[in-house]
Amino acid sequence: MHVGILGPVEAHSPDGKIAIGGPRPRTLLALLAVRAGDIVPLDRLVDELYGDEPPADAANALQGQVSRLRRALGGAGLIEFHPAGYRLVLAADQVDAHRFASLAAEGRQALDHGDARAAESLLSEALQLWRGPALADVPAPDHATRLEEQRSAATSALVAARIRLGKADVREIQDLVRQNPLDERLRGYLMQALHQDGRQAEALQAFEEARAVLADELGTDPSPELRAIHVQILRGQTHRELPAQLTSFVGRQEELRRIAALESRLVTLTGPGGAGKTRLALQAAPPTAIFVDLAPVKDVAAATLQALGLKETVLEPEDRLTLALRDRGTTLILDNCEHVVVQAAHLAQHLLSTCPSLRILATSREPLGITGETLCPVPPLEPEQSVALFTDRARLVNPNFVQDGHTADICRELDGLPLAIELAAARTRTLTTSEIADRLNDRFRLLTKGNRAAAPRHQTLRAVVEWSWDLLSEDERDLAASLATFSGGATLEAVEQVCRHDVEVLEALVDKSLVEANDGRYRMLETIREFCSRHQRVDAEHAAYFHDLARRADPELRRDDQVAWFTRMTAEHANLVQAVEWSVEHDQDRALRLFLDLAWYWYVKGSRAEVRGLAQRLLDRVQETSTEEYTVVLALAAPERVQEKFGELRGPIRQPFVLIAWAMMAGPPDPSAPRTPLHDEVENSDDPWIQGLIGFSNSYTGWTVRGDRAQAIEQARAALRQFRDLGERWGTAQVLDVIATLTEDPHEALALTDEALRAVTELGAREELAELRCRRADRLLDLDPDQAEREYHQALALATHAGLAATTALAKTGLARIAQRRGDPERAGLLLREAQQELGHGWMHAAALRQVDEALSELERSRGA
Repeated sequence: MHVGILGPVEAHSPDGKIAIGGPRPRTLLALLAVRAGDIVPLDRLVDELYGDEPPADAANALQGQVSRLRRALGGAGLIEFHPAGYRLVLAADQVDAHRFASLAAEGRQALDHGDARAAESLLSEALQLWRGPALADVPAPDHATRLEEQRSAATSALVAARIRLGKADVREIQDLVRQNPLDERLRGYLMQALHQDGRQAEALQAFEEARAVLADELGTDPSPELRAIHVQILRGQTHRELPAQLTSFVGRQEELRRIAALESRLVTLTGPGGAGKTRLALQAAPPTAIFVDLAPVKDVAAATLQALGLKETVLEPEDRLTLALRDRGTTLILDNCEHVVVQAAHLAQHLLSTCPSLRILATSREPLGITGETLCPVPPLEPEQSVALFTDRARLVNPNFVQDGHTADICRELDGLPLAIELAAARTRTLTTSEIADRLNDRFRLLTKGNRAAAPRHQTLRAVVEWSWDLLSEDERDLAASLATFSGGATLEAVEQVCRHDVEVLEALVDKSLVEANDGRYRMLETIREFCSRHQRVDAEHAAYFHDLARRADPELRRDDQVAWFTRMTAEHANLVQAVEWSVEHDQDRALRLFLDLAWYWYVKGSRAEVRGLAQRLLDRVQETSTEEYTVVLALAAPERVQEKFGELRGPIRQPFVLIAWAMMAGPPDPSAPRTPLHDEVENSDDPWIQGLIGFSNSYTGWTVRGDRAQAIEQARAALRQFRDLGERWGTAQVLDVIATLTEDPHEALALTDEALRAVTELGAREELAELRCRRADRLLDLDPDQAEREYHQALALATHAGLAATTALAKTGLARIAQRRGDPERAGLLLREAQQELGHGWMHAAALRQVDEALSELERSRGA
C-alpha cells in the first residue's frame, strides 16, 4: 500500500489505484497519512475534518468516515483504533510526503558536507515525487502550506547543488525568482548561474534589479551574502564543474581518509603514472574545487587563469590570480605537475602566501618541493581492490564477465596499477583471463587499446611510462635502465656498486615515482622495470656483485650471525637466482662457483627443487670434472648420479653441502664400507663446523651400530657444545633431535624437540621444520594423541609445501596409527596406502617405507584379532 499527498490525494495497492469516493474519506486519509505511523487524536481529526461546524455526534460521525475509508482501502487493519485516536498503519516510506522529507534531508546534509553530486541526486529524486500542489483536492491548508515550504526549501537546495556543480538552469532560476521576488538566496543563485554561463553583464544587472526590489518592497539594502556574490562577479571569479567521471570509483578509502584528515594547505598526491592520482584528487576534493589540467600546457599560471574563466590583463598572471582567489576559501587542483614542476611550485608558493584561505591539492610524479608541502603517496591498489576494479571495468565491455583465479594473477602481475588493470580489463571483450595472463610477458604490446577520449599519455601502457621516461635527465635514464636489471629490488650498496651512480640520482628517481624506497631497499614496479630494462642492462656487473655477496655470506651462514645473513640472502633471493641464470648462459665458470657458494643457503632454505633446472642446464654446458663445484651442481641436478663423484673428490672441502649431500645419498655411515679420500678429508678437517658434524655422525653411528646409548648421548652433547660455541642453529637443531631420540625421558625428548624447532624456525629452514614437526608428533603419540594429531597435520602441510615425500609418508603413517587406535581401521588403511605411494628410491625413502610397512602389519594383526 502507498499513499500520495504531494498532489491530489490517492492510494495504490499492488493491484492498482484505489478509488476513494467522497471528499471526507480522502481528507481523512490525508490527515492520517501526514502523520503515518503515529496516533492522531480524535479531537484533532474532528477539528481538521469538520472545521468550525462539527456534527452533533462528532465521534460517531468520525467513526462512520473511518469505516468508509477502511472499506475503500480493503481492510480494517490499515487503520487502527486506539483510546486516544486513530493510526494509519503504514511505514514512512509508504507515504510520498515522508519519503520526500527523508530524501530532502539527506540531500541537504550532503550539500552541507560538500558533496554536491550526491545532493543533486537526492534532491532531484525527492522533487520528482511531487505530482502537483500538495493536498490539491482536500481542504487541509495548514498541512499544504508546510509541505509547499518544504518543497521550496528543497528546490532552493537543488539549485545550490547545481550552482556548485556549475550546471544550473538559468531559466528555471528566473521562474523561481518571479515566484519568490524577495528571496535573496534565489537572487544570488541567479547571479551565479548567469555568470557561470558567461553572461557577466546580465549577472550584474540581476543584482541591480534585486537592489531595487528590496528597496521598494522592504526598504532594505541587499544582504552581505548577496553583495559578496556581486563583488566576485565584478572580479571575474567563476567556478567550473569538475570533470565528470564516467566510471565508478573503486577502493582508496584509506587514502581518502588520510587526505581528509590532513590540515596542510598544500597536499601533493605522488605516484607513478597510471596510479590513479587524478581520480583520487577529484574524489577527495570538494565540488567547489577548481580543476587545472596541466598535462597539455607549458604555462601554469595561464592555464590556471583559463580554468578560472579569467582573461589576462595588464596585471601579471600571478597577481591576477591572487586578486581572484584572495578572499575565497576554495581548493585549487593542480593536476599533472611533473613536467612543469618548477612553475607549479612557484605558483603554489605565491598563491598560498597571498591567499590565506586557499588550499592546493596537487598531483605529480614528483613532489613540488616547497615549504609546507605534505606528500600523500598513492600506492598500488591492494589485491582485493585490484580485483574489484578489474571486475568492474571488465563488465563494462563484457556484462557476463565472472572473475576467476586468473583475475588476481593478472592484477598482481600488473602491480595493482589502476590504469594497467583497466587496460587489461578492456581486453576481456575478446580474450579470456587465461589468455590475458599468458600474454603479460609482453604487456606493452597487449595493453594498447585504452579510452580513445583519454589524454594520449593514458591511452596505452607504453605511453604512460614513456611520459615519465621523457622527463628524466641522461643520468636518471642511465640509472633507471641499470636498476631495472635487478629482479628483486636492491640495497643502496648494490645500486652504487652495480650501477655506478651517486645516491642523489637514485633519490631523484624516487622523487619522480620511478623507484620505490622501503626499508632500505629500492625497487621498481614490474611494469616500469620491464620498460626500463629494454634500454640498457648491467647483467655482468649484477652477477659479479651477487657472486661476491654469496661468497662473503656462505661462511657466515654457519656462524653466530647466521640469522641476519640468512635474512639478507632471503631478501636478495630473486637477484641471486637471476645472477645464476645469467651466468649459466654467459659465464659458466662463474656459474659453477656461484652454485658452490650458494649451495648451503639453498639447502637450508629448501630451494634445491627451484634451482634444479638451472643446474641441469649448466651440466649441459660444462665438461665433467671431479671438482667440488661440479659435484655440487651434479648433486642438485641429478642426485641419483652423484654417488660415484663423491668417491673421486679430493680435499680440501670448502662447501659443507657436499658432506650433507654425501650423507643424504649414502645413508647412515657403514663402518665396513671401503674408505675414500673424502673420509680422510672430513676426519682430518680442522673446520670447527665440520668437527661438530663428525661428532653428530659418530653419535648416530654409535647408537645405530653398537647400541651404546650412554656413549652416543655423550658424543652428541659434545657435538652440541661445538655447534653452540659457533652459534650455529642448524647443527644445534640436528644434534638436539638426536639426543631427543636417544633419551628415555619422553618429556625431555619433547623439550629438546621444541628447542630444535625454535632454532630452525629462526633460520626459516622449511625442510627441517617439517621433519622436526613430524618427530614431535611421534613423541607425543603416547602422551597426548589429540595434540599429536594436530602436529601430524602441521607436518603434513609443511612437508607437502616443501616437496618432502618421505616426511609426507611418515606424517600419514602417524595419522594412520591414531585412526587405528580410535577404532577406524578403514581410514588407517587408506592413509597407509597413500603413504606407500609417496615413496620412491633412496635410503631415506626405504627407511620411511619400513615404518609404513610396520604400521600396515600392525593394522592387519589388529584386524585378525
